[in-house]
Amino acid sequence: MENKNNNPKKNKEPKPSKRVFSLTWLYLLIGCGLLAVWFWDYDAIATTEIDNLQFSEMVLDKDVDKVVFVKKDERVNVFIKGKSLDSKERYKAVKENLKGPQYYLAQNDFKAFNDEYNRVVEEEVASRIASDTTLTAADAKRLRQEYAFPITQDNSRNWTGELLLWMFPMLLIIMLFYFSMRSMRGGVGGGGMFSIGKSKAQLFDEKSTLNISFKDVAGLEGAKEEVEEVVDFLKNPKKYTELGGRIPKGVLLVGPPGTGKTLLARAVAGEAKVPFFSLSGSDFVEMFVGVGASRVRDLFRTAKEKAPCIIFIDEIDAVGRARGRSMMSGANDERESTLNQLLTEMDGFSSNTGVIILAATNRADVLDRALLRAGRFDRQIHVELPSLTERKEIFGVHVRKLKLGADVDLEYFAKLTSGFSGADIANVCNEAALIAARHSKKSIEKEDFNNAIDRIIGGLERRTNIISPEEKRSIAVHESGHATVSWLLEHASPLQKVTIVPRGIALGAAWYVPEERHITTREQLFDELCVLLGGRAAEEVIFGEMKAGTGAQNDLERATKQAYAMVAVYGFSDKIGKVSYYDSTGQSDYSFNRPYSEKTAEEIDSEVRNLTESACNRAKQILMDNRENLETLSGWLVDREVLYADDLEKIYGKREFGHNEVAETTENTDN
Repeated sequence: MENKNNNPKKNKEPKPSKRVFSLTWLYLLIGCGLLAVWFWDYDAIATTEIDNLQFSEMVLDKDVDKVVFVKKDERVNVFIKGKSLDSKERYKAVKENLKGPQYYLAQNDFKAFNDEYNRVVEEEVASRIASDTTLTAADAKRLRQEYAFPITQDNSRNWTGELLLWMFPMLLIIMLFYFSMRSMRGGVGGGGMFSIGKSKAQLFDEKSTLNISFKDVAGLEGAKEEVEEVVDFLKNPKKYTELGGRIPKGVLLVGPPGTGKTLLARAVAGEAKVPFFSLSGSDFVEMFVGVGASRVRDLFRTAKEKAPCIIFIDEIDAVGRARGRSMMSGANDERESTLNQLLTEMDGFSSNTGVIILAATNRADVLDRALLRAGRFDRQIHVELPSLTERKEIFGVHVRKLKLGADVDLEYFAKLTSGFSGADIANVCNEAALIAARHSKKSIEKEDFNNAIDRIIGGLERRTNIISPEEKRSIAVHESGHATVSWLLEHASPLQKVTIVPRGIALGAAWYVPEERHITTREQLFDELCVLLGGRAAEEVIFGEMKAGTGAQNDLERATKQAYAMVAVYGFSDKIGKVSYYDSTGQSDYSFNRPYSEKTAEEIDSEVRNLTESACNRAKQILMDNRENLETLSGWLVDREVLYADDLEKIYGKREFGHNEVAETTENTDN
């Protein structure tokens, strides 16, 4: 068989790419030439300026050969005789300038210069006659001729300079305008100064190297089924059209940041094998009027030429926000005209057969209703935060290229990262690898993942932070209060560990393993409120109300927000009733009035105050009943700084309520 490696065609060395001459250099050379011509004065040879007194001395010494008055330069050029240049020491500095002029006077009036010259000569002649009475009128005439020299006037104009004076600013403006328009060039439509109205969409087709498939998207099973159907329609359209069905014109991906909306779209681009246009909603927005609508038209025109294809618009809320919602009249005219053009192109008088719109947003509540109606975005796919099983799958995707130790349990980390998005989990895996590399380890261990999760949730450790013994005990009592209340309440989240090592802006923290639940009861919310206020309650129990510190500020803030939600959103107040003042549609963003009266507002404030006080009193009662154990726990925390669930089990016994999954881990020596 022929050896493919010996194929002469394949073994040819690649030809060096020819350098293409850039017109920019030509423009720069032309500009430099114009500047040189403009600033170069042909008459401005190396001459020396003199004043009237020096000029009078030269005249009386009979050294001046001729004088030329140059009107355009407002100067008098003085030429010295060659004999004087050779013989007199005073002209040594200008001796080499034989052609001249050697000197010049600043003068803008020829008549005044001529009068001054005649005055000097007449005074000298009169002085000579006064000193020598034998001199006659003929001798005086002869003396005047001795001091005389040719005086000419140059009234010519510098047409080149005047032409450049008129043309240079215009050429400079044209060049600046050209380069500014060239910098705006881009998009599908090509270059040129008129390309600003062209679409900026990035095209991915069969030639593009986008090696992302649905296998790289963990979790999101429901969302993947929806978009896989779109991909299947593009590959096998007869399967659907034979039954009379049609594929949705638009699919909108909705969900919190970092849940994988853009990643899902990239997987569609890698799987569809059809032209895929990708751009952001902000790419339509421009400072020039009409540019956004022009880019929308150009995008769909190009997409129709390459149909069947997919257009992906990320962060579509930048251009699809509801019309007429601005508080300033006319402030959003350009954006609204862009949105109107987008609505027309998606489902207007002319249909876009074979063009499917895929969009993503975090704020579906602010989108225009006309954009969300059937026929434009037929389907809305909610991409929510991953569940426990999905988080485990996401961990499995991101640890493929990592060298893991034998003690790494992905299910355990999936339980610890409740509420994490896919982007957060990817960050955990990367941080764990960096931490392991920082300590020169050969593999990534369970301890590294724990430190990475702590780093992301709480921030960087501040071991160098100087804390006095009194403050350290106060922090330990505060965190022990959280840990104790959460351990003894039925509906509190299971405790993982409690620490007084400063991280970020926090001086201490208690870490929990939140339960996976979609519906929360009133009792559960109240228990969580008690846990939040457990730190302040512990300080009041141990130190007294007057010696409680400011460390509970964040706890009080979170507790207040949760109490207001229980009263005004979830309807968990007997006095306020079963009402909710929360607007989930986002349609009242610019409303100046609250949906309730001042009296109701006072009642809401009163109920929130009563709710937080009840939760704090309940937490204080629990802590007073277990004060001895609380002081033991705070003492251990001062000594060891980090305690785990098995340490609390030694003090309080096994947790009575539900199954507490104790984290099988040891104290981190790096802490």
